[in-house]
Amino acid sequence: MMQMKKSLLMGMALAMVLGTATMSAAEAAKQFKVGVCQLVEHSALDAANKGFVDGLAKRGFKSGENVVFDQQNAQADQSNLQNIAHRFVAAKVDLICAIATPAAQTMANVTDEIPVVGTAITDYVSAKLAKSNDKPGRNVTGTTDMNPIAAQVDMLVKFVPNIKTVGTIYCSSEVNSQVQIDIMKAYAAKKGLQVVEATVSTVNDIQQAARSLVGKCQGVYVPTDNILASAMPTLVEVTNEAKLPVVAGEGGMVKEGAMASLAIDYYTLGLQTGYMAADILNGKSKPADMAIQGQKDCQPIVNAKTLKVLGLKIPAEYKNATVVGK
Repeated sequence: MMQMKKSLLMGMALAMVLGTATMSAAEAAKQFKVGVCQLVEHSALDAANKGFVDGLAKRGFKSGENVVFDQQNAQADQSNLQNIAHRFVAAKVDLICAIATPAAQTMANVTDEIPVVGTAITDYVSAKLAKSNDKPGRNVTGTTDMNPIAAQVDMLVKFVPNIKTVGTIYCSSEVNSQVQIDIMKAYAAKKGLQVVEATVSTVNDIQQAARSLVGKCQGVYVPTDNILASAMPTLVEVTNEAKLPVVAGEGGMVKEGAMASLAIDYYTLGLQTGYMAADILNGKSKPADMAIQGQKDCQPIVNAKTLKVLGLKIPAEYKNATVVGK
């Protein structure tokens, strides 16, 4: 009887060990579903998207192995954003990556359970995506593309020392564009610069809005605005003809024709977002407790072709700038 009891206990212990091993194997073999919603196609958001996927891969979450990505592009259409959000909820994805503010706002409005990591978003608090940057307090966290606006205004002044009036153009419905313009206007006032504004609703408005600035300013500042970023050649066609230098909020705009920027790296921003997503999928962190992250180092970038059209040279302060458009 004692031998039977001993054997039974040993069998139960072995079963527990095997069961634990089986659970671990099952967890290791889990296929995660990750939905990615990009607002619109342009170089900055494309780079952030690639960085996000690469960031997850560097942390062991690889497409075709243990992650299935559902990549969606809303083409800057609100109804598309709604459809994509409901698609992700219906598919019960494990995590959503929202690229750009309107995408994140739509995802957050549709679900308060699925973790959402955002990128290419300027101000989470103003966009009502987080209660605070240090402790978001809900199912949304991510990385910010807040750029060094004061330094960018200073950059424009270095290129155009006698500038008195700065023009700016942005989408009136983008909350984070308005945040950037408010910061720019406050700093311009301290520098004794006047600001003249032009707003757009769609890419179709850009040419007319740009022409409205001609003759009213000596240079133009463009924030990290998705509508403008998706159609920079349209803006530059007008500004170059009018000999108006454009300092933009991010480097992709410079590659598309803007004169210069002190720019964050959107691919690196995407990598950071991917690392945050990996910590969520691993169960190490929850969005509500993950502080919003950003980049501290911004690098100068100039467009040589645009400089030639404008008849300007690179100031000594930016002699080490990355040069594009050669």
